Amino acid sequence: MTRTPEQSAHTELALAPAPSLTPLLDRVNSPADLKRLSREQLPTLSQELRDEITRVCSVGGLHLASSLGATDLIVALHYVLNSPRDRILFDVGHQAYAHKMLTGRRAQMHTVKKEGGLSGFTKVSESEHDAITVGHASTSLANALGMAMARDALGEDYTVAAVIGDGSLTGGMALAALNTIGDVQRKMLIILNDNEMSISENVGAMSKFMRGLQVQKWFQEGEGAGKKAVQAVSKPLADLMSRAKSSTRHFFDPASVNPFAAMGVRYVGPVDGHNVGQLVWLMERLIDLDGPTILHVVTRKGKGLSYAEADPIYWHGPGKFDPATGDLSKTAGGKPTYSWSAAFGDAVTELAKLDPRTFVITPAMREGSGLVGYSKAHPKRYLDVGIAEDVAVTTAAGMALQGMRPIVAIYSSFLQRAYDQVLHDVAIENLNVTFAIDRAGIVGADGSTHNGVFDLSYLRSIPNVRVGLPKDAFELRGMLKAAQETPGPFAIRYPRGNTERVPEGTWPDLKWGTWERVQAGTDVVILAGGKALEYALKAAADLPGVGVVNARFVKPLDLEMLREVGGSARTLITVEDNTVLGGFGSAVLEAISDMGLRVPVRVLGIPDQFQDHATVESVHARSGIDAQAIRTVLAELGVDVPLGV
Repeated sequence: MTRTPEQSAHTELALAPAPSLTPLLDRVNSPADLKRLSREQLPTLSQELRDEITRVCSVGGLHLASSLGATDLIVALHYVLNSPRDRILFDVGHQAYAHKMLTGRRAQMHTVKKEGGLSGFTKVSESEHDAITVGHASTSLANALGMAMARDALGEDYTVAAVIGDGSLTGGMALAALNTIGDVQRKMLIILNDNEMSISENVGAMSKFMRGLQVQKWFQEGEGAGKKAVQAVSKPLADLMSRAKSSTRHFFDPASVNPFAAMGVRYVGPVDGHNVGQLVWLMERLIDLDGPTILHVVTRKGKGLSYAEADPIYWHGPGKFDPATGDLSKTAGGKPTYSWSAAFGDAVTELAKLDPRTFVITPAMREGSGLVGYSKAHPKRYLDVGIAEDVAVTTAAGMALQGMRPIVAIYSSFLQRAYDQVLHDVAIENLNVTFAIDRAGIVGADGSTHNGVFDLSYLRSIPNVRVGLPKDAFELRGMLKAAQETPGPFAIRYPRGNTERVPEGTWPDLKWGTWERVQAGTDVVILAGGKALEYALKAAADLPGVGVVNARFVKPLDLEMLREVGGSARTLITVEDNTVLGGFGSAVLEAISDMGLRVPVRVLGIPDQFQDHATVESVHARSGIDAQAIRTVLAELGVDVPLGV
């Protein structure tokens, strides 16, 4: 059939590619490409980056609001500095999606947090542009100090710039590093990204100082002492700050009222963190100054996305959503889920009604630990110490010394940061402190920095600390109640994920240190608790002769039941969502040795290596602790395991 010219033109039009929604971003695959743009083009590039970040994050589970808020300052940093020679450090790293895109990883952004893909944070082994591997807060300044001192010791010449949020600045490690930075006076630029948020709202005196600073009369009205101070550095800089007061709040704070200046760190700001042209102008001048300089930028978490700006806590890491509207995707026919965090929050809210000595402390994880309801129901018995895990634990110790029964609600990987306080401040005097340890075991997409696979090992090594692994919310409640009624420190660990809801008022009697048989069998007996018990039951479901024990307490072990099963079984298998070094399996082997039993024990757990981001199920499979892996071991031990099951 012959086509008319009109039909041909119509066909060619239909086949033509749609115009790019990100024409500038399409031209930028490296910091060198970025520098080819004019300064006038940078705001447009920032908006294209925000649009692309929103699109990438709409699949769910990624860090949206923080990345949107930091986009402009990241564009400015890469425009001024020469990465990777100049070192750009991001505290936590979850706000660095624009950094990843500008350093050649845009095409891989769909793989963020997926197995074999990009990390959700900065990672040294991922890119030469990633100066540090992070995931935990408050580490950037000490790292930056180390790099600056190494640079000077080797006689090299490059810029060290650290981006730290005001939330991370609540961490004692950051403040201690600032103290040393002010003392040694190494040349570096610190970008204080002030969005009034970490994940929850920021708390503490430093946060209050930031907020109060911005409404002081001298700050609002003028140049005054601030202009005089900055003129010594640069008259154009002082003039800019004067002009900018009509559109954005700038000041250069005199040392008499500024704690950073009192520490010996030059302080400039606050400036508008979304005026990329102005940020470039300032950074170009500040990087040439001797000694350390803080540039305080005020940003909005969720910038450019109205629904994210309105609720930055939810949109910190949302589920799947429609980028255009913010409408959340719903799984058709799916029943509502109930997380372990929610189960803990509900239980402790009820428990506080029963016991006026109950007091909950968290290090900046109110939402993550399921404590929003508790904080509203019991505001006078709730404390958020900010990103200061050591402070949380020792504050609990002080409360316990005065008759309270504090509960520290904390993620497993964050408790690592307070190991000495658990040992020194709580355990030595056998104080009545309970640790509610969320995200225990493999957490999946957040990867090696967040996997909670060491707590069984480091907690069971501390005298007086008792450790439990509930299989469900029912046992969680029983353990919490028992811990609050029994002297001494207790640790209750539970995984990321969902469990079954328990009726209000349910408080089972659970004797600490007792196991339960959940499947009869004396040939091979599997000992497992918590998440691992689920796999053990699935593996043994159709295998007569294979027993399963809910080993819900790792310290103390149920020695009576262990002696019983160890004396009758041909082989024992221990399974745990923890490193194999020093964990539950090690405890069983130690006990069997002490008893003089000769039963063989196969220890299954997380191998002695860091586990990168992937689904929980995938990591468990490759670590050899899921149901199929257990069945493989059973077959190796001579159990008749049906094929294909």
